Amino acid sequence: MIRIFTTGGTIDKVYFDANSEFEIGESLVPELLAESNIHEGYILQGLLRKDSLEMTDGDRTQVLEAVSGCDSDRILITHGTDTMAETAQALSSLNDKTIVLTGAMQPARMRRSDAVFNIGFAWAAVQLLPPGVYVAMNGEVFEAGTVRKNLRAQRFERT
Repeated sequence: MIRIFTTGGTIDKVYFDANSEFEIGESLVPELLAESNIHEGYILQGLLRKDSLEMTDGDRTQVLEAVSGCDSDRILITHGTDTMAETAQALSSLNDKTIVLTGAMQPARMRRSDAVFNIGFAWAAVQLLPPGVYVAMNGEVFEAGTVRKNLRAQRFERT
C-alpha cells in the first residue's frame, strides 16, 4: 500500500481572479489519481496546506515524523516546487523507504497543468525505485541532495 502525504503547494493552489491572492485549496490528488485510472492501492493523508515558500523547519520536521512513523515503505509526497529539494534533503536520512516528492509548476485546477503527468510519473517511480528519497518532476527522477529548481527555466535539474 502506498501512503500519499499532501503538503499543499502549487498543485493545490486556487486563484479566484487576476487581482486576488491565491490560497491552497483541498487537495486534488484523489481526482488526479482517478483521472489516471488509479482507484486503489493507496492511503491519502493531508499534512499541510502551505505554499512551500512558507514552509518552516518545523513543517519539515512534521513531514519527517509522519513519513518515519507510517507503516508503509513506499511513500509519495505532493509538495510545492520552490522548496521541494530542501524537504527531500531533510528526509534523506530515511533510507529504508522509497520516498518520492512531486508537485506541479501550474495548479492542477488550470487547463495546462503538468499535475496529472507528474502524479502519474511519481506513482510509477515510487513503485519501481529502490529505497531512498527522490524528486520526480516532468519525466525525470533526481536523488535527494542532487537537485535544484531552476526558476528561470521553470524546471528541475541536477546540481
